[in-house]
Amino acid sequence: MTKAYDKGITGLLLVDPYNDFLSNEGKAYARHQEVSESVNLLKHLKEIVDRARKVGIRVFYVPHHRSEPDDFDTWLYPNPNQVRAQKSQIFAKGSWGGEFHPDFQPHKGDVIIKEHWASSGFANTDLDHQLKMHGLQKIIVIGLLANTCIEATARFGSELGYHVTLVKDATAAYSKEAMHSAHEVNGPTFAHAILTTEELLAQL
Repeated sequence: MTKAYDKGITGLLLVDPYNDFLSNEGKAYARHQEVSESVNLLKHLKEIVDRARKVGIRVFYVPHHRSEPDDFDTWLYPNPNQVRAQKSQIFAKGSWGGEFHPDFQPHKGDVIIKEHWASSGFANTDLDHQLKMHGLQKIIVIGLLANTCIEATARFGSELGYHVTLVKDATAAYSKEAMHSAHEVNGPTFAHAILTTEELLAQL
């Protein structure tokens, strides 16, 4: 009997596991701290990544563009999040905040995708190509933030024909309202499964 998440067809997408998001001293941590601690975000991310590696599901790092001071200076239409990122220099290139969190250092066999400039990990990156070259049809999307990069990546994946799984306690957002929107309002319109970490682990 084939597992729901067979390693031969499933990839785990770990989105934006940067210090600025996941470490207490990170630039954005305080903004999602209440939500992330309420769902035990760090614990669940580690459990899922560890289990995926144990069962042979390949991990794909899906990182946001690392900020530089002159980003978007010559762009016609940087979006509001890009303007804020330029000002705050979140995930700044060459900085501690722009490094992957110590608990999520890449292992041999992991794939690091080209950095995305906005929210979707698919747009203007090699994510779709890498997934196809590894023969994968299903994606499990975890990381940050639920209503921006997670939703945009997962929605784009669905548009491309992938089976999409969201894990509602392996992500966080800047408000409870944003989490509700991501998982109760928007997610059900495109995701094939919306699970808890416990439910996902039981199927891996």
